[in-house]
Amino acid sequence: MTHKAGFVNIIGNPNVGKSTIMNSMVGEKLSIVTPKAQTTRHRILGIVSGDNYQIVFSDTPGILKPNYKLHKSMLKQVDEAIEDADIILYITDVNESIDKNKNYIEKLKDSPITKLIIINKTDLIDKEKLDSLIANCKNIFPESEVIGTSAIKGINIIETYKKIIELLPENPPFYPKDELTDKPLRFFVAETIREKIFLNYGKEIPYSVEIGIDSYTEGDDLDKIKAIIYVERESQKGIIIGHKGQELKKIGIQARQEIEKITGKKVFLELNVKIAKNWKESDKFLRKFGYQL
Repeated sequence: MTHKAGFVNIIGNPNVGKSTIMNSMVGEKLSIVTPKAQTTRHRILGIVSGDNYQIVFSDTPGILKPNYKLHKSMLKQVDEAIEDADIILYITDVNESIDKNKNYIEKLKDSPITKLIIINKTDLIDKEKLDSLIANCKNIFPESEVIGTSAIKGINIIETYKKIIELLPENPPFYPKDELTDKPLRFFVAETIREKIFLNYGKEIPYSVEIGIDSYTEGDDLDKIKAIIYVERESQKGIIIGHKGQELKKIGIQARQEIEKITGKKVFLELNVKIAKNWKESDKFLRKFGYQL
């Protein structure tokens, strides 16, 4: 029987639902999801294998105007994803104009790679509005199929998945069939802590935070983790810790509970907060946090 396999790279602007769509396709929570833009900072692979196919999904940071070296690294990952895909899923949603970020639209139009255009969050509009959006997308990408989805509601997710399998090129599997992602457990622990900060704090704090795993000791029944929350300023450190440490304690409890779901065992999580001034512009810190420069 012929085997199909390919890299399906998910690209789009911030907050259109790229991570939710990948998590839905993979059937596991690999990318953290919050209502805030720029939640995803790293390119994350999610691998789904069947008897005669393997889909290697790649979630990417949202397309943005770079203000820091951090943003430039994030955009570099998007550019690489456009170049090395077998199939590109370009995600837009019902709230934005399809031709937002015209430079990237032109890049996609010029690319010979097969593209699927996904209009997400269709549960928020009526059929007439959706038909109009689909027509606009077809006008810009006349050779690409356009699919309306709602990742939250599960609308057309299975149909999109089947279409991807249909479009996959013939290849042997790129990864072992039981592999789910290319990222280590430490990465997901750090991302889980960062997600809880995004969900619990206002606008400034989440974007000033990065997570480092200082140590990870695995046991038969208990994993012991020491993590550091890095912030840029002393005032931010105080906000993260909170009065008598209550805010930090809350983040620790929420993160620990989720990490225990990932590991399937008890977790002792120790959180500390340190200052890394201007880490978003620091080559040293960006490399430490796993960003490509």
